[in-house]
Parts: sequence; structure tokens; C-alpha cells
Amino acid sequence: MDKRLERILPRIQKPARYVGGEYNAVMKDKGSVDVRFAFCFPDTYEIGMSNLGFRILYGIMNNMPGVWCERVFAPWTDMEEELRKNHIPLFALESGDPVGQFDIIGFSVGYEMAYTAMLNMLDLSGLPLRSEDRSGLTPLVVAGGTAMYNAEPVAGFIDLALIGEGEDQLPELIELYRKAKKEGWDKARFLREAAHIGGVYVPSLYEVTYHDDGTVRAITPLDGAPEKVYKRVVHDMDKSYYPAKTIVPSTEIVHDRVTLEVFRGCIRGCRFCQAGYVYRPVRNRSKDLLITYGQEAIRDSGYQEMTLSSLSTSDYPDLVGLCDGLSQFCEDHHVNLSLPSLRADNFSMDLMRRLQKGRKAGLTFAPEAGTQRLRDAINKNVTEDELTESLKTAFSGGWNSVKLYFMLGLPTETDEDVLGIAEIAKHAVHTWREYASNKNRGLRITVSTSWFVPKPFTAFQWEPQISRAEYERRVKLLREAITAKAVTYNWHDGDTSFLEAILARGDRRLGKVLEKAYRKGAKLDAWSDCFDLNRWLEAFDECGLDPAFYANRERKKEEIMPWSMISCYVSDQYLWRQRELAYQSVTTPDCRTRCGGCGASCVEGGECFRG
Repeated sequence: MDKRLERILPRIQKPARYVGGEYNAVMKDKGSVDVRFAFCFPDTYEIGMSNLGFRILYGIMNNMPGVWCERVFAPWTDMEEELRKNHIPLFALESGDPVGQFDIIGFSVGYEMAYTAMLNMLDLSGLPLRSEDRSGLTPLVVAGGTAMYNAEPVAGFIDLALIGEGEDQLPELIELYRKAKKEGWDKARFLREAAHIGGVYVPSLYEVTYHDDGTVRAITPLDGAPEKVYKRVVHDMDKSYYPAKTIVPSTEIVHDRVTLEVFRGCIRGCRFCQAGYVYRPVRNRSKDLLITYGQEAIRDSGYQEMTLSSLSTSDYPDLVGLCDGLSQFCEDHHVNLSLPSLRADNFSMDLMRRLQKGRKAGLTFAPEAGTQRLRDAINKNVTEDELTESLKTAFSGGWNSVKLYFMLGLPTETDEDVLGIAEIAKHAVHTWREYASNKNRGLRITVSTSWFVPKPFTAFQWEPQISRAEYERRVKLLREAITAKAVTYNWHDGDTSFLEAILARGDRRLGKVLEKAYRKGAKLDAWSDCFDLNRWLEAFDECGLDPAFYANRERKKEEIMPWSMISCYVSDQYLWRQRELAYQSVTTPDCRTRCGGCGASCVEGGECFRG
């Protein structure tokens, strides 16, 4: 460890974030590797180490001969201050070496609010922010994750983006880089070759022009780059890598447990949900393999909690059988088996009995909207009767704590829909009074609302976000309508959701705003203690761009979207049809009931694959 680092660690919060040395961290001899990969997560250690995808790719790269992947996390403000004051560059946890010395710097970006943290990490590494100012092949700066389905706001800062699932794609990119490094290619040649790897998007190989009104006129591929970059997909989840032997953090993290990914994709088609569309089609992992992985991970890590994870875990075909296969092992090893957010239409007594064997943590349901009309509009396919039945099952089984998640500002939402959220909460209280088997502990219902953010590759990608003033009015309306003492109401900060809406559907002109905001002090914008919208508004003003153009403007059907060179296989025609059905409050059946013709059926390995 750098002696300067030893001196500053006693002066900062949570020094364990920065020292490495955890159980199962991968150490390699630098002399035996020819590609070093700095795997950067643009958020704190506690958030990054809770990310299963981060752990998967870390394991895959370190299983490659001659490759050493090391972790880098965004430092908290106190640590950043010390690094800058003591002229210590940002470093990787495994070796302690400066990030600027690595061959490839890769960012995992699942959330648009992490963009300024990316810039700060590059700056702390002593590297120019813009790709054009990093002329050499090394270090290569790449980014992947869900936010990269529209990489345009950061197009000027990264050399390339990885679209889709990286298990196969990232090793291919590393092998091409290894060849380029060995043969002495320049950066331009490497990027031209990389553009032909499936799912690799090279922003510099696309020219974007604009109409006078600010909308995109055309996106033109250059130097043989493909017109459309199709996402990469893992076809067989049983052959896909799972990190059963993984790093055990030496300090507490957000999700301090074993996470079993039961399947990818979602059958439901909620019209607001980007993940539900971009991760299509559904690909299940077999029950027996999941049981094996779960047992191996618990034995290796010593964790006392295991969670079954996916976009909609209760849709796993043999969830009861999976719980049965894990429950005795979990009992014997004093492990609590838990599920994340559950669907209100299939929370069964059978499932409840299996969950009862562990401690009764709170249950979470996401009705999303306060009335049936609006739930139909967003294709949630959950009725109030189904929610009531699930609450009856939970309360009669001894649960006394329930979280209910909703969104405000959904397309077609009215005040009646907002007040319907308060009615659902009120009805939940009455259901507990009538059916609770354990009334001595009291009841705690938490209602949480977020502000709807229209995202690319959803049926609502054309929709405007409501204004901040209107969002705050709806929050106030709901807050005053919730009167039961047993109900707590939490709502999401409006400023961050406004910026998220801007960045989510932004074009590459936002790069100058992003850099300007960063120079004004924006960093770690996902954290309320660090976020200041005024910095961003000043940056927009100085750059001559209108934030409402990106957040609050309805797009036309024929408009070229900034991300139109990217495909997740779900067609725009399907998404537009779903938008039209939303305005009619007409639902679409789930994918197992009937194929809706979204376009993802061509992907091998999915439940809907037609070979």
C-alpha cells in the first residue's frame, strides 16, 4: 500500500472501502498478464459490490489467461479531497496501481445519474475527459450497462459502448485489444475493427446532424460501421457464468447476501419499464443448477441471507420447487431465504409457507398505479382484488410490514388516479384489521412514489415528463389524502428525476453540458447530499440548451431518436402500438399467454425463440 494512503485513511469515513484484500479477491502476478482491465463502478464501494453483474464480469475476465481485472469504485467526497490534496491518483483495489496505467478502463453504468462520477474518476486518474484527447490505444475507455442503450450524452468521453449482456462480448473485445496491442495498431484502426464485434457501438464512427428545431436529422455510419448495433444476448443461462465463489466484502454493503439470478428478461411488458424490454426474451436458469449454485455460494461466503433475483421472480416457472430445494439447506445453515418485489397476482399460500421458514422481513408489492384504468394503461395486469388477496395471505400468515410502490406522472394519469393510491393504502389497513393473525406487533405500511421518467426502448419513450411544479402538486395531493397512522408516505426527490429524464433521452450535444456541470462541482449525483440541480441549470444556460426540450417535450412518431442506431430487437412499431393501447387502457397478455410480436422471438435461447 502507498505510504501516502496509509497516512490519509485514518482521516476518512469507512476506510475499508479503499484497502482491498477481501476474501476471494483475485490477485495475479503482473508479469504473467498482458491485458490489465480496470473495472470501474461509478458509485461507492457499497453500491458497486452489491451489483451482481459487476461480480459476474469480474469473474469472467479473471478466468481469462493473461488478463487481470481489478476493481475501482468512486471515492466518497472526503476520500477524493485527500487524494487530490496529496496528489494520489485513483487506484485499483487489488494492486493499488493507478488507473491510468491500465490497458482498458471499463465503466459499468446502470443509471444516468452516474455520468459525472465517470468523469470524476477519469479526472482523478489523470486522464483527459474526452476521447479525442486520448490519442493512444492505451488506455482504452469503454462503458456498458443499461444506461448505454442511449450512450449519446457520454459519446464524447468514451471510446466505445458495449450494448447488451457482456459475458461473451467483453472477452471478444479483450482478445481484439490483445491482438491490436501486439501488432501495434493505432486507436483508429482498433475502433474500426471493434465496431464489427456484435453489440459494440463506437460513437466516433457515427455522424449526427440536426434540424433547425433541435431534433435529429440523420445518423450516418462512417468507415464501414454498421447502420444498426444489435445488443448481445446470453442464449443459454445454464452455460452462463455464475460467481458462486465471489468476493466477500470486509465492510457492510447494501445487499450483503448471496444473490441467485433465476432468469433474465420479463414476460410482463409493463409499458414504462426499460429493463423489461431491453432484457427480452426470457431465459430461465434450471432449478437444479440454481440449488447447486446457492449452496456453493453460501458455503464459500458464510452469508446468512440468500435472495432470488430477477425482474419478476415470482414468474419463475418452478419457484415453489426451487424454494423447496433450498429451504432445508437454508434451515440447516441458519440462512434466511428471501424474495425481492413480488407480483400481487401470484403471491400464493404455498409460497408464503416457504418464506415463513425464515425471519419475516417486510413484503414488497408494486401496484405502480392507483386505479385499474391506469394500471391497464401501463399494462401492469394486476387488479385490486388480486392485491387484496395477496395482502390477506400475507397478514393471515403473520406479516405486519408491507411496502407498496407507485409512480406519479404516468401518461394519462389524473387526480383520481393519484387519490386511488391513498384508497389502496386505506384498504390495506382495513384488510390487516380483518385478517391479521398477529395484531400484537402492530401494522406498518409504507407507500413510496417515484416520478415517472420516460426511457428509451419503452412504449413511453415518446412521452413528456410532467413539469416539476405539477409533480410537486400531485405529491401534495397524495400526502394530504393519506391519513391512516399506520401508513408512512415517502416520495422521490423531484430534482434528480428531472435530470434523469433529460439524460435518459438526451443526444450527444449534452456532452458539453455534462462537462460544464462537472467543472462546476457535479459528481456523485445519485446521492442527495452531493446533488445540486442549480449547477446543471446553469450549465444548460451557458451551453445554450433547454432542459425542457429533453424532459418535457412529446416526441413525434416519425422523429429520429438519438439512440436509433441501437437495437434491442424490440421493434419501434411494436412499442408505438403499445403506446396507442395505453391511451385506450387496453392490456396485452404476458408473453407466456400469447406472443405479442415484439421482435425478440428471433433471439435464440428465449422462451419465444422460433428457429
